[in-house]
Amino acid sequence: MGQEIQQYHFSSADFDSFRERVRNETLRLAEWFRDGAFSTRDRVIGLELEAWLIDREAQPAPINTEYLRTLNDPMAVPELARFNIELNVHPQSLTGTALSKLHADLRRTWEHCYHVAEDFDARLLMTGILPTLEDRHLVMANMSEMKRYRALNEQVLLQRQGRPLRLDIRGNETLRTEHRDVMLESASTSFQLHLKVNLDRAARYYNLAQMLSAPLVAVSANSPYLFGRDLWDETRIPVFEQSVEVGGHAAASHGPVHRVSFGTGYVHGSLFETFQENCDHFPVLLPIEYDVPPEQLAHLRLHNGTIWRWNRPLIGFDDDGTPHLRIEHRVIPAGPTLADGIANAAFFYGLIFELGERDEVLEWRLPFATARDNFYAAARHGLEAQVTWFDGKRVRMQALLVDKLLPLARRGLERLELDGDDIEHYTGIIRQRLRNGCNGAAWQRAWVARHGRDWQGLTEACLERQRTDTPVHEWDI
Repeated sequence: MGQEIQQYHFSSADFDSFRERVRNETLRLAEWFRDGAFSTRDRVIGLELEAWLIDREAQPAPINTEYLRTLNDPMAVPELARFNIELNVHPQSLTGTALSKLHADLRRTWEHCYHVAEDFDARLLMTGILPTLEDRHLVMANMSEMKRYRALNEQVLLQRQGRPLRLDIRGNETLRTEHRDVMLESASTSFQLHLKVNLDRAARYYNLAQMLSAPLVAVSANSPYLFGRDLWDETRIPVFEQSVEVGGHAAASHGPVHRVSFGTGYVHGSLFETFQENCDHFPVLLPIEYDVPPEQLAHLRLHNGTIWRWNRPLIGFDDDGTPHLRIEHRVIPAGPTLADGIANAAFFYGLIFELGERDEVLEWRLPFATARDNFYAAARHGLEAQVTWFDGKRVRMQALLVDKLLPLARRGLERLELDGDDIEHYTGIIRQRLRNGCNGAAWQRAWVARHGRDWQGLTEACLERQRTDTPVHEWDI
């Protein structure tokens, strides 16, 4: 989905040809799984950070075309809306000082991007949902000037047979609105983690990423408000799910399998099951034909890029062309700071490694339906969520994080032989956040409780504190 395309109107022949290519590439991928053809250079990590361009009144600034042209940095690319961009980092081997290196790499890019934004009389902000965002900002005039987004919009609406996309979110308050385009998707911005995995452990790590989605979304929640309404702790979750609501075959907009979802279950044998599901159950959205060798799996990978599971398996390639497997963990919102983001990453990588290297079958102790219910409970209620953990035990999320999961994450980072100072620093951020009960969502609500619903004031307060890279648990109100 990151590549530009040359057209956005398609014929039935385009769709037929693309489906055939996806089927053939899926068969080729099946052979790779059978033959163990994937790279064994695992434990490589990376991330993507989506950010907002805002003006001097803290309103969305739809300038990313001219801004990115001036920035001229390959680590920054456009997002769906003209007021959003995505920042990337160089992948790091998960060893030694990988965490602080990621932090420093991201900070360098962030500072460069921030200073260039000032040349446009704008600022750069990281947050799950911009507090000053209004429905009127989410219009086609503010869609990024890339054909792939126009094509996505056209195809989603065609598959919905022209029915508008509706938001219906019931949290502390209720929000209902509808759009005849996909611009609602741009209301949410995230901090996405990547983990390269070996074939023999890939299924286990993927299932664990699903189990750990609830704790990660609870500890990192940073999106309580949308269009002035107090909704979920992580309102990003229902916004994204409802803003591209297109289902599987035979029920384009209301089928049981949706393009943005927690998924349909754990994998049992290998990650290939998800790619087979892509081929069997999801209509093609963007039938772009690439003139490249079939072993690049270009069509399969594009199709996978239009299916937004909260944990998404990816096929990539090492520098020498060897294919590899990655897991993209998509549940974490952007912000409140870079330090908070790297702490969230450390927590995830430590936990998934500590649990993933065990021999026990954890899927038996936490059924998929329970992991899914936990995820939505955590998105709604954050640290206050009541969830069911291993062996059917009911527990408050904050207690689970403090008593069980944070010690496991630290142990996992130690097993990885990461730098001791890094471990102490980043797990310390999580520890203090939990001790204070203060993730980004809690801080935003505390600020509003004191100052009222001054959305510009809240945005400026976030921006001012964000500039120091001081973790959110230390922010005053």
